[in-house]
Amino acid sequence: MNNGTKLTLHTPSIADANFAALAALFPNAVTETVDENGNVVRAVDADVLRQEINAAVVSGKEERYQFTWPDKKKSVLIANAPIAATLRPCRKESVDFDNTENLYIEGDNLDVLKLLRETYLNRVKMIYIDPPYNTGHDFVYEDDFAEDAGDFLRRDGQYDEQGNRVSVNLDSNGRFHTDWLNMIYPRLRIARDLLTQDGVIFISIDDNEVENLRKVCNDVFGSQNFVAQLVWQRAFSPKNDARFISNSHDYVIMCVKNIDSFVIGRLPRTEEANARYSNPDNDPRGVWMSSDISVKTYNPNTDYPITAPSGRVIEPPTGRCWSLSKNEFLERLHDNRIWFGDDGNGAPRIKRFLSDLKFDGMAPTSIMLHKDVGHSQEGSQEVTKLLEAGAFDGPKPVRLLRRLLTLANLEKDSIILDFFSGSATTAHAVMQINAEDGGNRKFIMVQLPEVCDVKSEAAKAGYANICEIGKERIRRAGAKIKADSPMTTDDLDVGFRVLKLDSTNMKDVYYTPDEYAQMNFSFDGLADNIKEDRTAEDLLFQVLLDLGILLSSKIEMRKIGGKKVFFVEENDLIACFESVSDELVSKIAKMKPHYAVFRDSSFADDSTLVNFEQVFKTYSPATIRRVM
Repeated sequence: MNNGTKLTLHTPSIADANFAALAALFPNAVTETVDENGNVVRAVDADVLRQEINAAVVSGKEERYQFTWPDKKKSVLIANAPIAATLRPCRKESVDFDNTENLYIEGDNLDVLKLLRETYLNRVKMIYIDPPYNTGHDFVYEDDFAEDAGDFLRRDGQYDEQGNRVSVNLDSNGRFHTDWLNMIYPRLRIARDLLTQDGVIFISIDDNEVENLRKVCNDVFGSQNFVAQLVWQRAFSPKNDARFISNSHDYVIMCVKNIDSFVIGRLPRTEEANARYSNPDNDPRGVWMSSDISVKTYNPNTDYPITAPSGRVIEPPTGRCWSLSKNEFLERLHDNRIWFGDDGNGAPRIKRFLSDLKFDGMAPTSIMLHKDVGHSQEGSQEVTKLLEAGAFDGPKPVRLLRRLLTLANLEKDSIILDFFSGSATTAHAVMQINAEDGGNRKFIMVQLPEVCDVKSEAAKAGYANICEIGKERIRRAGAKIKADSPMTTDDLDVGFRVLKLDSTNMKDVYYTPDEYAQMNFSFDGLADNIKEDRTAEDLLFQVLLDLGILLSSKIEMRKIGGKKVFFVEENDLIACFESVSDELVSKIAKMKPHYAVFRDSSFADDSTLVNFEQVFKTYSPATIRRVM
């Protein structure tokens, strides 16, 4: 079947895609060589590539500027390695599953990011993460860098018996920084792929790893795409028991995908800022403030005397000159834009009118004071008040996330991703801003279901893991936002679809893409290879991932001929995983969907399977057909 292609059931190999792209650009640089085991493998001829790009290609042990650590190469491999996994919907834990466009995904964020990579490629406007700070007692995610691609695909269980894939990274560990870097690097590599061209990422961090994080971000995003190292005043009073310095701040690293495409959001003007403007001469153009017109950079063409209204002759200050040429000065003087003070005897200053400001709002500063964006205690109080229990350590305040959302300069339908979701402050802030301006921004929260310590306040309050805290926080925050503004939030989306990372829906499908190609594998034997505990909706979401359809898409289930048929975004995708007759195939084909997906074993008989292609060629030849 030409159009009835089988679904791949695994994420693509990014290394294969990168090599193919390089081969397409420089086919003469692609060659073959023999590896240490005597096998012929693909390779790139560095000498040919050097000639093609007319630049130095560094190889071997030559000195060069670089940032590296043990296992860096392996962390690149694990970022690019495909996985055979899926996301399973969980309606009972969701809110407004059928209508919401928000997602809450449970599972290891590295695997989840790989599953999202194709579908959300270049679609996420903003990413915020608050990863482990590596203080010596934080958890770091355990990614097995020793396993090969086959082992990685065969990994079925995602967590240990407590539900964790994390371990404490003690500062006595000889791989203290290495383990943290191996954790963060592959996740950021994938995250970059998800960002739009004008997308931005914010990463919270403290002094322990800020230096390494800056270098990792330069490596992943490019140093030219670094925007700022924001300083957040997270504490408002000193700790007198501090050994040396009472640390009152954390950092937020801000990088963009493409600095030439990004436009930063500006802050609303404050009363304090506007109070600096006045109108002492009753200028009809409104309030203004004045600024010095002398500059340090000396230019003899702008060094001239100015006569004030009082008759006083004023020379530029010693070693300085005026910022305006004589003609420019006279033009502004004639336009009443030069101010010599109330008595007409002061040094000349240029009037700058509030109405002439080029930008709406104020330029943000690199220091975020707690009076403007909240502090860590405020974040804790917000969660405690909502959940009626002190259920989470160190949540970020909503006001901090609101500031970052403003800087991101979001459109009203932007997608915001947080793959270290924690207490879900990001989701709370997104819903709050949508409620205020009528936006339809969507959030994607990703969180590993780390088990709460039995002695923790969260466990005492009845929360088994962090995901339960995050989901309940979103439920309650959404309900409160709607209750606080009942007249303006009728259409506000405060729901979320819960999806849970799991192994593929198929039994024993653990082959890499290369293995599929080498085996010329027949899928006929997979007709009954769907796991017994998987539902039709489980299969549908694996199809969405495989076809690159947004997981927030509108889904409707209809009965046609007594069979359950799924319609995704009306006719974008029609799927049926039950017994399919010729009549049902014809009805679906006549609806002319963009995609039509069936299960191998769903065809009623061999005749239906044989006729399947011809029916679509007759009624809807443009439909892309897939079989799983």
